[in-house]
Amino acid sequence: MITKIRILSTSDIHGIVFPYRYSDNEKAEEGFAKLKTLIDSLRDDDTIIIDNGDTIAGSAFTRYHFSTRQDELCPISSVMKKIRYDYVVPGNHDFEYGEETLLRHLNATGAICLCANFFYRGQLLGPEYVIKTIEGKKLALFGLTSQCVSNQIAHDKLIHFSFTDAFETAQKLVQKLKEEIAADYVVCIYHGGFENDPETGEPLEGGVGENEAYHMCRQISGLSAIMTGHQHRTMCGKLDGVAYTMPAANGSYLASIEIDTQTGETTPSLIPADKDPDNDVMNICKKEEDEVRKWLDTPLGRTEHNLIIRDEYKAHLQKSQLVTLINKILVEVSGADLAATSLHEGVRGLDKQITLRSLMNTFFFADPLIVKKINGKILKEYLEKTAEFWMAKDGKIIINPRFETPVRLYQNYDMVDGIEYTIKVSDPLGERITELTRNGEPVNDEDEFTIAMSSFRANGNGGYDMFKDAETVKEFDRSIPDIVMEYIKEKDFIDFEEKENIKVVL
Repeated sequence: MITKIRILSTSDIHGIVFPYRYSDNEKAEEGFAKLKTLIDSLRDDDTIIIDNGDTIAGSAFTRYHFSTRQDELCPISSVMKKIRYDYVVPGNHDFEYGEETLLRHLNATGAICLCANFFYRGQLLGPEYVIKTIEGKKLALFGLTSQCVSNQIAHDKLIHFSFTDAFETAQKLVQKLKEEIAADYVVCIYHGGFENDPETGEPLEGGVGENEAYHMCRQISGLSAIMTGHQHRTMCGKLDGVAYTMPAANGSYLASIEIDTQTGETTPSLIPADKDPDNDVMNICKKEEDEVRKWLDTPLGRTEHNLIIRDEYKAHLQKSQLVTLINKILVEVSGADLAATSLHEGVRGLDKQITLRSLMNTFFFADPLIVKKINGKILKEYLEKTAEFWMAKDGKIIINPRFETPVRLYQNYDMVDGIEYTIKVSDPLGERITELTRNGEPVNDEDEFTIAMSSFRANGNGGYDMFKDAETVKEFDRSIPDIVMEYIKEKDFIDFEEKENIKVVL
């Protein structure tokens, strides 16, 4: 007799198919090819396979495809059809290439779009929920996408898309599924994460409404399990009786929820993608992958500056000149007074012979450029927020552990050019910016500036709510990596004045 239902979920694979890194060609236990083998080894008649979004943006492979043949079906969609997903839930990055691209992708996967709070022209793209009856037990499944997509993706990519509040949708739907449908088990697939650590209750990253799984677990009665994503963390456990999972990024893990239909027990787990890669999946992408590898080695320009990141701690503490260059380009292109850049964990930097490979490894996401208008008071508030990245411990400056574990969040530390400032780490939070000048003159609260930054930051993500209501002066339809690439190609030889405008002291 069948006694268990298994739900398997992938999330945040970001267009990774092959089991190696694009940055250095080293092997990696990740990607769709390995997941295919793993899923096949676990699949039976009562296994449900779901992808939880962020599949068609975030890798060199997908960036190449959508920059050279955007009107064609991406091979990632064909890979997902080969894996035979039952359901898909869109993630925020899946909207980056616009409406037609996303709809083409969803239709081609062969899976049902399961998202109760995502609408296209006022209509859900698939069922609000599904009911599976196994051994006389009703299993209800529904999907949600973080409504903060509208704050993270350029508005011209979302013209006919709209979202309702994820928490409110879940609360109403679970009540309906328990009371009207009489579901025995209710499982939510949520492209969003935890606003608080499920083990300690401590706040995590993410703006208001971006990650709401913690409160869903604690406040929605009748929820059996929630399978999350978005934050690229590995999470697995139970919170107030609700089983939860989050399988990191790039396809390194497969999330699993097993439900014992005899006892009602829910068991969450994360399964590493350590199987041999599936050849059929790799063959689907091989032709375009060969093109990608040649494309990545395309030379763009030259420089004599040291723009390699060998020590990530030092690159942040002393501000790598890679940041100076990027900010200089953003200021020149946008005409803004200031520019802000962060370095993701794992950024390698640019060789003296700059190639597309090194550039793609510098920018993990293709966020558009936005210029905001702010005053000195907002600028100070912004810098105080960045200063939370640092801590004083035993007479030394260290990176705040909440930016280090369980996943590195280096992208939430911005470095700003066009001003000079000092962060005194031993001072209380909110009082750490001890000096703030522009061209040697003190910055006053009423002074006005324009600042160039990624759309992700301009919309307040990463906890930078001070930018949400700031006036938008300019929006560029080109992404920051494309802007930097075009600049380097045009100049060929890159030279600039190095700046040491940020001091981080005890």
